[in-house]
Amino acid sequence: MYDHILVPTDGSEFATDAAETAFDLAATLECPVAIVCVVELGPLGSVRFPGEGSNAAETLTERAESFVTELESTATERGIEVTTAVRTGTPVHEILEYAGEIDADLIVMGTRGRGGIGRMMLGSVTDGVTRHSSTDVLVVGDERVGHEG
Repeated sequence: MYDHILVPTDGSEFATDAAETAFDLAATLECPVAIVCVVELGPLGSVRFPGEGSNAAETLTERAESFVTELESTATERGIEVTTAVRTGTPVHEILEYAGEIDADLIVMGTRGRGGIGRMMLGSVTDGVTRHSSTDVLVVGDERVGHEG
């Protein structure tokens, strides 16, 4: 069915929920998972955040590395073969390019990601990936959204 699953992450709960679904599939299918986080710098690349010793590019890259490392640990604990990458650029483009490079045949991602100035992905990234991917995309919703009580 699927031989290699790609999981883009931005460290959000939505991305983590999607990763859990991807890990369940990978365990069932006995296939490897690749985890990628894309750092989108825009004009912030050389700006220093208040209280930070490094510039924005370094800070955002360190955060991205921690996001993929956390998911990598979870996958490894479950006995899933996993690789990770942190890339810089436009998220939709980088996710689709990486999917092609690793020959992924399924991309699993959340319905939305982080918001605000520190974002690395948005729900619009999921939309862009689903619209432009030649690879199957599984979009994992958040069961907490839209439910009351």
